[in-house]
Amino acid sequence: MGRIMGRRFSLCLVVSGSLLASGLATTLTTASAGAATGRTPGSAAGNPFCKNLGVKYQASAGAQAFCFGAQRSRSGAARAPRPAAPAVSTNVNAANLAEDVSPSGVRAYGQSETSVAATGQYVVEAWNDLTSLVSPCPSPSSKEEGTGLGFSANGGKSFTDLGGLPNSNCAANIYEGDPSVIAYTAGGSRFFYISSLFDSPTGLGGSFIAMDACKVRGTGTAATLRCGQPVILASSSLCTTIPNVGQACNFLDKDFLSVDPARGRLYATFTEFNIKTGASQVELSACDLGNRAGGAGPAGGTPAAPVCTNNRLQKPPYLVVQRPDPNGCEYEGAYPAVDTATGGVYAGYEYNVETNLINPACFNVATSNVLVRIPRSCLTLTAKAACTGPAARTAVPVVSMDAALIPGYNRFPMNDFPRVAVSGPAGTVTMVWNDARHHPLGDILLQSFRLGSLARVQRTPVVLNPAADASNFLPALRVANSKGNLDVSWYSRTNANSTVTGVTAVIGVSPKTTARPGSHATITSVTSNWNSISSDIVPNFGDYTDNVLVTTGTAPYVGSTLYVAWSDGRLGLPQPFEAHLTG
Repeated sequence: MGRIMGRRFSLCLVVSGSLLASGLATTLTTASAGAATGRTPGSAAGNPFCKNLGVKYQASAGAQAFCFGAQRSRSGAARAPRPAAPAVSTNVNAANLAEDVSPSGVRAYGQSETSVAATGQYVVEAWNDLTSLVSPCPSPSSKEEGTGLGFSANGGKSFTDLGGLPNSNCAANIYEGDPSVIAYTAGGSRFFYISSLFDSPTGLGGSFIAMDACKVRGTGTAATLRCGQPVILASSSLCTTIPNVGQACNFLDKDFLSVDPARGRLYATFTEFNIKTGASQVELSACDLGNRAGGAGPAGGTPAAPVCTNNRLQKPPYLVVQRPDPNGCEYEGAYPAVDTATGGVYAGYEYNVETNLINPACFNVATSNVLVRIPRSCLTLTAKAACTGPAARTAVPVVSMDAALIPGYNRFPMNDFPRVAVSGPAGTVTMVWNDARHHPLGDILLQSFRLGSLARVQRTPVVLNPAADASNFLPALRVANSKGNLDVSWYSRTNANSTVTGVTAVIGVSPKTTARPGSHATITSVTSNWNSISSDIVPNFGDYTDNVLVTTGTAPYVGSTLYVAWSDGRLGLPQPFEAHLTG
């Protein structure tokens, strides 16, 4: 039975890898993609990472764009949307449709995988921007970059689409998307850091995680955002020369940021895929953002010019959080959270995602979400961390949704990646994720642990979504509020036979709760029918959403306004939307 299932799902994922290359989506030809943008998809360049993507392992939308270029989705028959849900707050498109046009006059269809951060009245939302795949290097407003961003100087009431992240050397490396945004207040100034995958347009060479450091200039609603040039956060630790192809290196994927505002540190977690074996390991990188007065920090970094530890190609990683599984079961989807009281970092990630379908050695291995603790003493600003791994580790079994074909969602498989937040007042660290143990199309589950020991708070995970909801997936959680409670948002559907989708949230839930919350907020003022949306990007609505509380410069470092970011199809194509709620 195991072998039959293994062959069956291997075949399914080969088809779905053509979903990344041609199954539910039809890839543009290599010739046309190259002619349009001057870049070579990694699959056409012969990159071994791309050859095995969707066959041995799964990776991000940014990785798929790097490997396969633009991919057009084919929607099924449209279903009539249900009446609009009551608006909790104004929904704002953080992008501008006029910006999504290449210099040659080609409209791009699709922005997804949103991240958001705020400090004071200033808000930045970033997203995967498909305009990059139809725009040459260089293009006006850095349209060739795969990470787009919008800036708001009025608390998220409106945004200016700034195009792509600035990158003066796009011929060498280019932002490939998977953005994460974090805000930091220091020396009376406000900063945003936006990270993404950062790879060569040739489809070969080194793979990196990079970020732009951006500073708010001016005051009030007339303020603007000025971003610097790429700062390398992490690099491939191994490269190899392939005959008749060239140099190929380990691929870095799924970056996400967290900041320690008390100490001026920034941390990034991500997965590194071995170019020779396909094995995956979770890593962490650290940066010095300077001190809270705005001056240089211990390693010489300043808020405007961070100094990062792991920026040299083919050097050992700063810290390996999770070493490769001996059977090749995949680790992916890492998210960090900082305990501002101690300076320690917690990171969650999924184990045995997709390999639970395609690798026979993983068929009897439980899929789980792993949580680790890395103490502050480990996180020295040196080339390598002062420890060899986490001080504590635990895991929660997951009933995975990665075999689910979510109607209207143009990628297989789904993921069950955790989101993580620390609550100092409650003394907990919490993971939330989507899970199919109660409903085949997903519930949002919460499991909390004691800070330090990682002992479980609840005996079993708690369901967060309304009982009537038929499908719930891709939750967002970043920080606890000043009272220690959590705000969690996610994609939701009330009808299992419909692709009409909104965003639901639970506001101010205790991380120690043992019961489903009694009230929920509807974030979206208009739902969107995913089955009738035009998109050239896979996945059409990304594989994560985001929310965050506004950042302040003093403890507990969060204010009362919650910002929620998601990709929305109400305009007929995926766009990055934002809403905000004041608690």
